[in-house]
Amino acid sequence: MKLLHLSDLHLGKRVNEFSMLEDQQYILKQILNIIEEEQPDAVLMAGDIYDKSVPSAEAVQLFDEFLYRLSEGGRQVFVISGNHDSPERLAFGGRLMDRSGIHIAPVYHGHVDPFVLQDASGPVNLYLLPFVKPAQVRKYFPDQEIVSYTDAVRAALEEMGPDPDQRNVLVTHQFVTGASRSDSEEISVGGADNVDASVFDAFDYTALGHIHGPQNAGGERIRYCGTPLKYSFSEAGHQKSVTVAELGEKEKGGEKAALSLRTIPLKPLRDLREIRGTYLELTAKSYYEDMNREDYLHVTLTDEEDVPDAVGKLRIIYPNLMKLDYDNRRTRAGAAPVEGTDLEQKSPAELFAEFYERQNNGPMSEEQLAFAEGLIEKIWEDER
Repeated sequence: MKLLHLSDLHLGKRVNEFSMLEDQQYILKQILNIIEEEQPDAVLMAGDIYDKSVPSAEAVQLFDEFLYRLSEGGRQVFVISGNHDSPERLAFGGRLMDRSGIHIAPVYHGHVDPFVLQDASGPVNLYLLPFVKPAQVRKYFPDQEIVSYTDAVRAALEEMGPDPDQRNVLVTHQFVTGASRSDSEEISVGGADNVDASVFDAFDYTALGHIHGPQNAGGERIRYCGTPLKYSFSEAGHQKSVTVAELGEKEKGGEKAALSLRTIPLKPLRDLREIRGTYLELTAKSYYEDMNREDYLHVTLTDEEDVPDAVGKLRIIYPNLMKLDYDNRRTRAGAAPVEGTDLEQKSPAELFAEFYERQNNGPMSEEQLAFAEGLIEKIWEDER
């Protein structure tokens, strides 16, 4: 069974106020060509289809065209919503589209039926779990203690009851503990959205979305394919790609099906890069004549004195200059690290308690801490 794994298209996204729609249209056409060459049994889209819960008309039209081209080729396509999507809006018309081979996960309602695919080795049960929070899952399992994201995802997956003697694939959108983040992702204070990789043990392959850098999470069977485009300068060194997962036969008795993974690189219309040097170095024809000057750039000038109207002047040569910084004695003197805490290593309540103590010259009482923890949990679960 050959599966082509995509995620985090973020259609309609703007990076440093630059619209990425033209770049997204270009990369989606490239992905369609890859799908035509690979002939996968299914295309998996693991959430964050759009960059906003209410996407622009242009973003919707772009995704509509992409789905149409996929259905035109007779593809089986499986789509879930991510934390940036509105699950209700994304799922609109999903039952009608099922007939065209486009399968969109509905809003989570406490139960997930698998789609059953067939190949020469037998059935593959494909489960679609959109991005969920503890509050969404808790109401369907009142007898279970569901506090963390791990609790929520575990409860949802256990309810599915995948048959260990058959091949099972999960498409979901969560942050697995230990995965490497990028600046373009939404980061929760204190890592409150962490999900332990062990909850996915029942599946032969878990196709994940949410993290923008391609990577395995706790083993090759749990995989982030990453974004098809670079959406922050922290991703400048990434090689964007699509992931192809192929499942072989599965022996009865609990052993996982044979799995092979490979990636197919994507080449963007414009790369997103970082360059540095003095103003004279970066404006010398010998420096830029062999590069794509249409790329999106973060320029770091090393001149000791600020260059008047540096952005305007540099954009004559580099029209898609997104960001300009200086690295010199003045900026280094003001860049001394501030003592503090690693936000992803402490809970929101711990961080608030530290802030309270600094502001009030004394620790919170147990009653105050309990109240703060309850309030933080409610705010976190009610957002969006």
